[in-house]
Amino acid sequence: MAGDDPLLASQLVVRICLFLVAAIALSGGTLQMFLGQPDTSPRLDNVHRFMAGVYLSTGVISLWAAITIRQQGTLVYLIALGVLLAGIGRLISISRVGLPKPTAVWLGYLIPELTLPFVITVAHYASH
Repeated sequence: MAGDDPLLASQLVVRICLFLVAAIALSGGTLQMFLGQPDTSPRLDNVHRFMAGVYLSTGVISLWAAITIRQQGTLVYLIALGVLLAGIGRLISISRVGLPKPTAVWLGYLIPELTLPFVITVAHYASH
């Protein structure tokens, strides 16, 4: 049975990357949903918590895709694109308003957002 076969190395790489994306999005989305946007207007807090919900749901989708990696095709590429676009959004923010403090934390977010999508894409492509 195909489900009993071990994962290909490339599928394992994709699975690990998706689990990482899921962990980040689930924890970050939950935290931001709870915290909101402190010291701001109701409009910005509303948008912030809405986006936290999108972030949280991305974690659920990434977790499901990682668990069912053998059956996944285009969804994995779309998740990678979403992560890359998030990183690009962060780059635009940094270029417009600066790098938040502590810089190491924000760079710690940015670097995986700009590298994981390429690792996921190449490994997923190699799986098929």
